[in-house]
Amino acid sequence: MQHFLSINDIDSLPDWVDEARNLKNEPLQSKFLGKDKTIGLLFFNNSLRTRLSTQKAAMNLGLEVIVMNFGNEGWALEYNDGTIMDKGTSEHIKEAAQVISQYCDIIGIRAFASLTDRANDKAEVVLNGFKKYASVPIVNMESSVGHPLQALSDAITLAENSNKTKPKVVLSWAPHPKALPHAVANSFIQMMQLQDSDFVITHPKGYELDPSITKNSQIEFNQRKALENADFVYVKNWSSFSDYGKVLNQDHDWMITKEKLGNAKFMHCLPVRRNVVVEDAVLDSEQSLVIEQANNRTYAAQVVLKMLLENLK
Repeated sequence: MQHFLSINDIDSLPDWVDEARNLKNEPLQSKFLGKDKTIGLLFFNNSLRTRLSTQKAAMNLGLEVIVMNFGNEGWALEYNDGTIMDKGTSEHIKEAAQVISQYCDIIGIRAFASLTDRANDKAEVVLNGFKKYASVPIVNMESSVGHPLQALSDAITLAENSNKTKPKVVLSWAPHPKALPHAVANSFIQMMQLQDSDFVITHPKGYELDPSITKNSQIEFNQRKALENADFVYVKNWSSFSDYGKVLNQDHDWMITKEKLGNAKFMHCLPVRRNVVVEDAVLDSEQSLVIEQANNRTYAAQVVLKMLLENLK
């Protein structure tokens, strides 16, 4: 594995999950791997769990960590070739990626979707710009289209909490006051397609995700029907894909309640808006796995970094 850019870079999800759980039991067992090596974490958008968990994972492996918030610390980057840079951008990705590669052995990138230009977002301009011009491995810490570290964490959480060989897992849209990206939902779907499960996606009509990602996954527009006999309910808002980046409705009936959840376990990537996406009674119950998911972010990142470091040797 040269880079970790999407869930498709995982060659065996069960093996990766097992390795992450092994690292969780002994997080410092491979601390020698990162000795005298540096990871650079570049944030083009805000972060809490991703920044701290990836930094913690790197420390567990003995890596030195450099963090840079490009939004207010770096030069505005240009990604197009042949551009006359006489406007807002000050540095080209060609130089930036090569320079950062001299300082770091691994580079992590976090850059959200614009939600204004679907073609540009699908092209993953920032992530692929660094992949093209950097000379070191690149890790996707959430991009326009995917959040594979979150999906790997979710896979770990499912494995730790499932007592069935084929659980029913539901991904449900929920209301939100802002237009949100598709990255978390996309990667969760791709991860579930690698699992033996009864998987259902539920959302109002008009919120269909990219069909090249959902593929043959079951889609149900009736949320209550979708939630019947669920073992896990993963809740996430996303904006429209067809009417790109738009909030089509604010149907508060789609909020997850204790009554709707039934006996299922509740999952969410966080941050979450209480009593908009999900009611307090769910988040504060023993059925909520959100804190476990957040903890597993460290070991998802650690297994990725461990494999990249082993390939550097």
